[in-house]
Amino acid sequence: WLSTSCSSLLLLFWLNKCSKKPQLQKNKHPILQPLSCLFVSIKGMSKDRMIEIRRQNCNPMTMKVTYYKKPVFIHQGYMQWLWDVDGRRYLDLFAGVATVSVGHCHPKVTAAAEQQLKKLWHTTSIYVYPTLHEYCEKLASHFPDPLKVIYLTNSGSESNDLAILMARLHTGNNDIITLRSKFFLFYMTNKGILLILPHMQISLLFSWTMCPDVFRGPWGGSHCRDSPVQTIRECTCAQGHCMANEQYIAQLKETFATSVPNRIAAFFGEPIQGVGGAVQYPKNYLKDAYKLVRERGGICVADEVQTGFGRTGSHFWGFQGHDVIPDMVTMAKGIGNGFPMGAVVTTPEIAASFAKGLHFNTFGGNPLACAVASSVLDTIREDDTQQNSLRVGTYLMTELAKLRDKYEIIGDVRGKGLQIGVEMVRDKASRDPLPPEAMAEIFEDVKDMGVLIGKGAIYGQTFRIKPPMCITKEDVDFFMAVFDKSVRNYMERR
Repeated sequence: WLSTSCSSLLLLFWLNKCSKKPQLQKNKHPILQPLSCLFVSIKGMSKDRMIEIRRQNCNPMTMKVTYYKKPVFIHQGYMQWLWDVDGRRYLDLFAGVATVSVGHCHPKVTAAAEQQLKKLWHTTSIYVYPTLHEYCEKLASHFPDPLKVIYLTNSGSESNDLAILMARLHTGNNDIITLRSKFFLFYMTNKGILLILPHMQISLLFSWTMCPDVFRGPWGGSHCRDSPVQTIRECTCAQGHCMANEQYIAQLKETFATSVPNRIAAFFGEPIQGVGGAVQYPKNYLKDAYKLVRERGGICVADEVQTGFGRTGSHFWGFQGHDVIPDMVTMAKGIGNGFPMGAVVTTPEIAASFAKGLHFNTFGGNPLACAVASSVLDTIREDDTQQNSLRVGTYLMTELAKLRDKYEIIGDVRGKGLQIGVEMVRDKASRDPLPPEAMAEIFEDVKDMGVLIGKGAIYGQTFRIKPPMCITKEDVDFFMAVFDKSVRNYMERR
């Protein structure tokens, strides 16, 4: 049996033994090979006992977010693969919610963590220690001027909370504007439905403007997005002119006119929405929105929790694909390859306003976190994961677009790099969301054939594909065989 201390070399040996491509029958339907590897059932706590503890000792919320009817009991991971306690292997295309950036238990990151563990686990920023300063300098080098001042946190939620506080202190204003379906304001239920959960202490000072979704929204066309795949909607716009963008910006202006004071604190926007379903905006939307926000005294915050660190392929940061420079950037998830860490990056001027008060974080910038995050930056460069995201992600979206044209229930394929959404519909004419029970059938089928993906969007109708950035075209071929068969299975049952 495979112990938790198994070496990376042994895991690589098993991985090579287990990663054969799907074989084809004469009728071209894929035979999905058994997903068990050379090891058998893992010794340890039984699955029944884990579920019993989950029900009795874990908060009931834990059961609500258990994705599957038949839960996955994960034991071990390596690069783009996960193994459960029975030795079944899964291709991980969700990466712990877009968090594992360079690969599960990546040898370089693991070695950096082990080295730091032997030296110093924890101290706080009231002391001066090398790893924090080495990392801050390295992270700052990935940003354009004037984004050079960093505050380290423990998570994306904490980073966004801190960004709100900093914006209010700097501007002297209180109101925050964000797009509907913004990641940190929503929560996924086990039925795939999203409930609005504003941070309670600021809920009365939040305003939402229409999300410029060019597939599901009232306006959109076939040339709106910065994506290898466009919507199936027709477009009559002249070259260089986007009617959809004008309409969505008009909605933002209406929000300014009717829902907030003349002066605001900040505008938050993900370059590509995460839980919202990998929604992309018209190409110039963020540039035009930033201009309006700044005219009203607000600062512009780019939430890079899911889009940062090369995931979009074309750029290291998602905001760079929109040709804008925000006043503040929040990040987490991929920053530590799964290690709990986050950061807020801003300008010296905004940072000086924040320093007028006093804020302390016990664990933010912890030596171990900084050592891990520093190794992640090195690994992204050395393994060329950004370019891999662009190359493999473009291939994946192109292949998914073929399935969209094949099946009536696949309404939209969108994204950049390895930040991808596949929106499911009852039919393409109505664009009505595919019901949660139907989504669950396909979702469960994909899992049973050995692939893990996510779900999102307002009605839980979008499959989210955000794998570790080390996946290969061969992995894409395997997933495409699985996804095609799962959709076909559902269509035949329907």
